[in-house]
Amino acid sequence: MSSLSLAVRDSSTMLRRNLLHVRRYPSLTLNLLLTPIVLLLLFVYVFGEVMSAGIGGGGADRSAYLAYLVPGLLLMTIGSATIGTAVSVSMDMSEGIIARFRTMAIHRGSVLVGRVVGSVLQSVAGVVLVGAVAVAIGFRAEGATALEWLAAFGLLVLVALALTWIAVGMGMVSPNAEAASNNALPLIVLPLVSSAFVPVEAMPGWFRPIAEYQPFTPAIETLRGLLLGTEIGHNGPLAVAWCLGLTALGYLWSKSLFNRGPR
Repeated sequence: MSSLSLAVRDSSTMLRRNLLHVRRYPSLTLNLLLTPIVLLLLFVYVFGEVMSAGIGGGGADRSAYLAYLVPGLLLMTIGSATIGTAVSVSMDMSEGIIARFRTMAIHRGSVLVGRVVGSVLQSVAGVVLVGAVAVAIGFRAEGATALEWLAAFGLLVLVALALTWIAVGMGMVSPNAEAASNNALPLIVLPLVSSAFVPVEAMPGWFRPIAEYQPFTPAIETLRGLLLGTEIGHNGPLAVAWCLGLTALGYLWSKSLFNRGPR
């Protein structure tokens, strides 16, 4: 078999292994998905009218705030799912299975590729679940064209790929599952201090740069523009640049840690 055929075969095997783990132990993924769903219901039905009145400067409109909220929560869903990736990778490292894989006659990169592809699929499934809940409670993006929907899906996959590679590195560098969960916490905290819940312009001046100059805000604004027709401006290229940069950083970091040998 050629080197490419071996890499594809071994990566497929590792992908099946990771998906079997999800099927046999679904509690971790489900618990992480509950966070964005609970936030969605909480902010829409408890704070929706107040938040919409404050943002719009006019009458309370819960449906308008739901439309504003959903793009940010979709990205938060991806951040939540990648925490599970960091924990799973850390468990594999501490239990010795990664060391065992290093001694086997398999393509070395397949261990990481299988993990990343499986985690991206989990993230996409989580986005579909949260999106379905949002649609069930009234979210609509009727003005979006088929091309804009495709671009929105591509952006979500690109964000999932970037955050997954970062999460893999965090999991490999963590001594145990608890540390991995703590190390990956910024992946779910950063959306909370972005434009997911309120516009950047509504934040205090000293806090505004924290929300503006981070990867989630341009991705949220781009997704919001694609689905709702708001202005995208420079956020589109900036979101793609963040994703590509984080993907490259996470890949190089994870590859370096994997090739370093047993810890």
